[in-house]
Amino acid sequence: MPSFSETFREELLTLFRWRRDVRHFRADPVPPDLLLRLLDVASLAPSVGLSQPWRFVIVEDRARREAVRANFSVCNAEALACQDSGRAALYARLKLAGLDEAPCHLAVFAEPDPRQGHGLGRRTMPETVVYSAVMAAHTLWLTARSIGLGLGWVSILDPAVVAAVLKVPCDWTLIGYFCLGYPREEHDTPELESEGWERRHGAAVSIIWR
Repeated sequence: MPSFSETFREELLTLFRWRRDVRHFRADPVPPDLLLRLLDVASLAPSVGLSQPWRFVIVEDRARREAVRANFSVCNAEALACQDSGRAALYARLKLAGLDEAPCHLAVFAEPDPRQGHGLGRRTMPETVVYSAVMAAHTLWLTARSIGLGLGWVSILDPAVVAAVLKVPCDWTLIGYFCLGYPREEHDTPELESEGWERRHGAAVSIIWR
């Protein structure tokens, strides 16, 4: 086991603090070999029974990107209509996707019953397959941030529509549609916090003692 220095631990904490949901990107392309290296690191994430159920779909086709963008517009309008009047104006002002700017689009799915892993650990909690894919997405997020790339999670989408557009098996679970690229600006405060939408809390509000 390697020995991690205090300097490393401080830098790791800095990485956690600077991980942002990026929505504004420069046009600079992400080199394909760099993207593949990022996905290799993401595949080091923990997974139930070592099943590695994540499936990465790199979306390069313009028509498919436009179809995803169109679905976002529909879902975004529906979400706006559901906001109370006090928050609707703020919601409308926020740009909630980098779909128009990010050079790289990536969808992460979870295969619900992969042969790899032989079902270990999934009988009583089959949802751990999905949790494993989420861990891979988070590993990708941190790794991208460590080399100056930004990741934006587009959650305002219809998973069934996205699966159909990308022609993946209908039983795969969409974890997220991600925009990847170089951020146009750098911030250590979440945009939703700086815009007054919500604020981050420490662990104290989430801890329950029994």
